[in-house]
Order: sequence, then structure tokens, then C-alpha cells
Amino acid sequence: MPSWSEIFNNFQRNKESDRIPFLVKEKQKYLDEISKCTNRNVITYYSGWMQKPTAADVSINDKDINAFMEAVYKLDKSKGVDLILHTPGGDIAATEKIIDYLHSLFNGDIRAIIPQMAMSAGSMIAVSCKEIMMGRQSCLGPFDPQIGGIACQSVLKEFEKAKEDIRQNPHALGLWQVIFSKYTPTFLVTCEQATELSDDLADEILSKNFPDKNTRKSILKAFNNNTTTKVHSRHISKDKCKAVGLNIIDMEQDQHLQDMILSLHHCYMIYLESTVVTKIVENNIGGCTMRLLNTK
Repeated sequence: MPSWSEIFNNFQRNKESDRIPFLVKEKQKYLDEISKCTNRNVITYYSGWMQKPTAADVSINDKDINAFMEAVYKLDKSKGVDLILHTPGGDIAATEKIIDYLHSLFNGDIRAIIPQMAMSAGSMIAVSCKEIMMGRQSCLGPFDPQIGGIACQSVLKEFEKAKEDIRQNPHALGLWQVIFSKYTPTFLVTCEQATELSDDLADEILSKNFPDKNTRKSILKAFNNNTTTKVHSRHISKDKCKAVGLNIIDMEQDQHLQDMILSLHHCYMIYLESTVVTKIVENNIGGCTMRLLNTK
């Protein structure tokens, strides 16, 4: 199967008006071949956050439910589904709904495939699946909750640290007052509630696939505890995912399937770079929903 450069060179060889139709045909070809190879449905969820980092609508949100409704339409639900994910994450409430919706339709027979990255809430979707296919280049990321890019767990730890610091040294009150004056009303409570929701959802989805409590604790420590992960952008490799107990399939064990997945991934990367599309959700039988960059 062709590499990124080979697909891009073929893309460039077309006259300008034919370049995007060429990519559309290539994408559909690989979607068809992957589905035939696995005898499963295929749904792709691709965000253009790497190509358009300042664009709106690149993260997981409630609009995605409509996209998934289109993607599952006319699929044979008895075949299960391979969900190919490339996303920075997004809203946890929308993520919960997507997980519930897909699992109810496919009776839990969902396998996540990660060609490159599924971060934050995207990792939560992947972890909810019965298996996760990853390659050496693939990674997941922590799903501890964030508000406006601020880690909720860190905020709560900072508040507890402030209380202890003031208890031991009352003169520190003035410094902490300056820090907490930057917080908006209810911010601490919102962080607490977001953390509770993340904990509850993580425990719920893990309980379905991992009956062993020690395995669940290991996974939660690796993904939902920023004392362990340190930063929300942490890249958690395939080997680390295996080590903490996730059901990981090596993409390399089937070279033909890996080649098709990665060629499809390259098509999406070039497509998102070359168009005003910010997000694509599509299936192997032609159903497709796209979000476009607002250029106004």
C-alpha cells in the first residue's frame, strides 16, 4: 500500500480540479478493502485539529451525534464495527452519549483502531471498546477532565494545598487570595463536578470490559490521574497501554490490514490539509458527514 509521500505525489499529479475527487476515491477504496478484510463495518472519525488548530468544531461535541446517526445508517449491526479514531478529545457529556449510542446499536461489539492519536475524550471512547488496535506509532492520552485547558484535578489539589499552607502559615493568606481571586464564581465546584463525572464515566465503561478491580485501578491510574500523567498532552504508547491492562491488538500482526489502515490515514491527513473540512465522520458504504471551516 502507498505511503504518505506516494499518495501525495499521486494527488499532485492530478490537475487541480481532480485532486480532491482523487482523494475521495482513494479513501473509499481503502474503507471498502478494510471492511472486506475484517468482515466488519468501518466508521472513521477524523478531526482536522492538527491542520487547523484554531478552528472551531474540531473537538468532540454534541453535533457529532448527528454525524454518527448518518454513519450507522444502513449498516449491518450484527457485524460489529471498527471505529477508526483520530481526535484531540472534547466534551465529556457528548463523549458519554456517543459511547452509549454506539454500544446500544452494536451490542458492545466495537473495536477502536488508532492510526496515530486519540487523545483525552477520544481515549475514553477507545477504552470503552472491547479491543483497541494500535501500532508502534499510535498513542492514547489521559482523560482527566479539563476546563478551558486547565486541569480540574490540579485545581482541586491546589486548593487543598492552599488550605494546608494557610493552616500552617496564616501569613500566606494574602498570596493565596491573589491566586484565587483569578477564579470565576463556582469554578472550584465546577472542577469538582467535572472530576466526579469523569471518574463515574471511566468506572462505568471500564466495568463492562474489565471485571478485575486491580486492572481497572491500573488503567485509571494511567489515564485518569494527573499525578501520574503530569500533563494532559501525555502520549501513552501501545506498550504502556498493554502494561496497564488494556485489550490491545498489535496493528503489525496483520501487515496487509496495517498497510490499508495507514494508507487510509494518509488520505485523511492530505484531505484535511487540502480542504476547508475540519471534521469527517464516514462509513464504508458511502455515508459521510463533514464539518467545514467557517471562513466568514
